[in-house]
Amino acid sequence: MNPERLRELLESVRRGDLGTDTALEELARLPFVDVPDARVDTHRALRSGLPEVVFGPGKTPQQIVDIVTALRDAGQNVLATRVEADVAEAVHSGLGTGEYDPVARTFWVGPNEVPPVGKGTIAIVSAGTADLPVAREAASVARYFGNKVELLVDVGVAGLHRLLSASETLRAARVLIVVAGMEGALPSVVGGLVDKPVIAVPTSVGYGAAFGGLAALLGMLTSCASNVTVVNIDNGFGAAHVATLVNRL
Repeated sequence: MNPERLRELLESVRRGDLGTDTALEELARLPFVDVPDARVDTHRALRSGLPEVVFGPGKTPQQIVDIVTALRDAGQNVLATRVEADVAEAVHSGLGTGEYDPVARTFWVGPNEVPPVGKGTIAIVSAGTADLPVAREAASVARYFGNKVELLVDVGVAGLHRLLSASETLRAARVLIVVAGMEGALPSVVGGLVDKPVIAVPTSVGYGAAFGGLAALLGMLTSCASNVTVVNIDNGFGAAHVATLVNRL
């Protein structure tokens, strides 16, 4: 259930096209549905603007199938994140449908093209090729949440001219997600080039002293660019979620 579906339901009752008992039956599914190992939130899109997303790690294929089925029965498109290839194959077999991105590790059940509802473009900037899985997760989530996305790959500070050549794309974006590992310097550079919000995503890419992304996280948290804010290490999903809300304002 989402705001558009609820509005359609109420309008149908108002016009007399739908009986109150039928409408009540649909609304009775709110705010959650119980499945064997989960209590699925079908009310989240009404409360927060975006539907529940399935976090793949720690779940069996059958658990993911059960949750996805409950959300689909509630009239929602469904996105699962951090789904490994073997799990995705089993989930696809169980559902008989779905689209899997092996780099982003996202599994999508819904239309191939989601109409944009965001007011502008979300630019996703990836420092290096090694950061691409996190960047692609952010891009995949942002697209499925109804945003136009521009993805810039391998434009880190080790070759700053690569980033500067894309300055028009950077400045045209309504909100930017910047993904970087190592020392995490790229969001500060991007923040100094644009007048838009920059959501920094530290990745766990780097040698020993990078401490699995902690060095990048601390560097981003202490950024000298005032328009930079930071999500957790490798959290492309969280960055895309927040960017979507910003893009709808």
